[in-house]
Amino acid sequence: MTGKISIKKDFEEVCNSSNSINKIVVARGNPEAKLMIIGEAPGAKEEELGEPFVGRSGKLLDKLLQNAGIDINQDVYFCNVVKCRPPKNRRPTKTEIQENLPWLYQQIRLVNPIVIVLVGATALEAILKVKSRISIIRGNWIDWEGRLVMPVFHPSYLLRNPSKEKGTPMSFTKSDFSKIKEKIDFL
Repeated sequence: MTGKISIKKDFEEVCNSSNSINKIVVARGNPEAKLMIIGEAPGAKEEELGEPFVGRSGKLLDKLLQNAGIDINQDVYFCNVVKCRPPKNRRPTKTEIQENLPWLYQQIRLVNPIVIVLVGATALEAILKVKSRISIIRGNWIDWEGRLVMPVFHPSYLLRNPSKEKGTPMSFTKSDFSKIKEKIDFL
């Protein structure tokens, strides 16, 4: 119990030093899952409820996962690079990302997923240290520290580009999650 209190206090210090937001959003899902999904940072709904991916984007992500046959309660651990909502929901700064990376790396070590899905450019840059457009790198498996990693479009981008026609971001993302499901079933 003491360790959890200490960790929360440390998170609060990181959050308060960056943006004076006190609500910490650590994770949701199964801490023993083979699949970890890493996003950017909490939004307003996530901050309110204290869990990542529970707003509109999260509901779409859950639906995409479920449509691929992935159980969002058993098969997935959801977290973000940054644990506190940036002011005005802006993209996290490089400093905020650097302050939060030790916590994210610790989550990865503790959960020990076989497969990691990087949702959006911030997660891609934070983990793989690659500055690339998601449209170029998405859907490809990348080996990172003995784990398989796949970047995918962020669901907020899919909400802004909802067409389901073949060759659209939504159709690519559905295909990506099918590949992810096949991989976690195989491993």
